[in-house]
Amino acid sequence: MAAGGGAERYFTRWYKPDVKGRPCEDFCVLQHSNRICVITLAEAHPLLQSGKTIKSVNYQISANCSRLQNKVSGKSKRGAQFLTELAPLCRISSSDGEEYTVYSCIRGRLIEVNENILSNPAILQEKPSTEGYIAVVLPKFEESKSVTQGLLTQKEYGEVLLKRLNSSS
Repeated sequence: MAAGGGAERYFTRWYKPDVKGRPCEDFCVLQHSNRICVITLAEAHPLLQSGKTIKSVNYQISANCSRLQNKVSGKSKRGAQFLTELAPLCRISSSDGEEYTVYSCIRGRLIEVNENILSNPAILQEKPSTEGYIAVVLPKFEESKSVTQGLLTQKEYGEVLLKRLNSSS
């Protein structure tokens, strides 16, 4: 998707700042008009700040759970892993030794993970809201309106960023 193209026209941006109380670990949920949600890193996430290099992306959440094992079939998306708001999607390691966990931020079924970022983690930083997305989640139909409760609009997120800027200066 070209910047300012389809992503802006068909998707509404929602933000989840400071996930699990971790300052600046912000995520963006791009909600499509067909209710599918794309989970990405928000602009202010530490991994998108200059000087960070992403070393690796790991979808292995625990000994028994890998998001890569998610096998979805058919119209009803059978076999999809069910996620809660705080379900970890992947862990990202940066070259400075930091590790960040990316969370779903919404409830729904995991439709797909972006396997391209495994071999080319740099696209997470180069194109975070398009090719560098982390996962696609489909909320339950009856929850598709309420799934964004607790998330911030682009304007509200802008205010959070402004507050951060003012408190750090």
